[in-house]
Amino acid sequence: MNTIDDKAIVKDYFNAIGFDRWRRIYGDGEVSKVQKDIRCGHQQTIDTVIDWLKAEENISGLSICDAGCGVGSLSIPLAQIGARVLASDISKKMVEEATRRAHKYLTDTSSVIFAVQDLERLSGQYQTVICLDVLIHYPTEDAAKMIAHLASLATSRLIISFAPKNLRLTVLKKIGEFFPGPSKTTRAYQHKEKDIIAILENNGLRVKRKAMTSTHFYYSLILEATLS
Repeated sequence: MNTIDDKAIVKDYFNAIGFDRWRRIYGDGEVSKVQKDIRCGHQQTIDTVIDWLKAEENISGLSICDAGCGVGSLSIPLAQIGARVLASDISKKMVEEATRRAHKYLTDTSSVIFAVQDLERLSGQYQTVICLDVLIHYPTEDAAKMIAHLASLATSRLIISFAPKNLRLTVLKKIGEFFPGPSKTTRAYQHKEKDIIAILENNGLRVKRKAMTSTHFYYSLILEATLS
């Protein structure tokens, strides 16, 4: 029986040492080679999602929920191109940093609202719900509950990313070794693609397309699922 409270661990981590570490990674300052590689991989995932949205429809006015927004790496560029965004994160420090960056990079911040909120407590209806690089912190049984809730918020599509589970990518299980002290990191969970697809289908969604981001130290499978 899993008695680990992953949600509490994630919240504490990203409100403490994890915040400073990942703020640097998601920024543009000097970082280590490993951190720079992770930064580049994360940005590739962001760029893929934005390209998908821009290629298919007029994004101006599109309602989007960015669940697990971090420091606003996705929310801010979405707002810049006209989307209406609710951006939430479990970490108060992450949301404060995202808000600071929004005021720095946006001439009008009214199109994006930042909130400190547990993913499973989000409410409302959004044309597109996006959750990137969050599921790595949770086992599949918890991820299933999160996906089910996110699916209930989406009126058109859900876009998620996760660390795929296969023999070649088991290095993700050791991601904590890249940083000093295992107690200072969260656990890294991989998920089988077929399991995530089954969860999406059980919630009335059909996978429309997918893309893989793969660098030396960052691996993320992106799925776009639409209402069946």
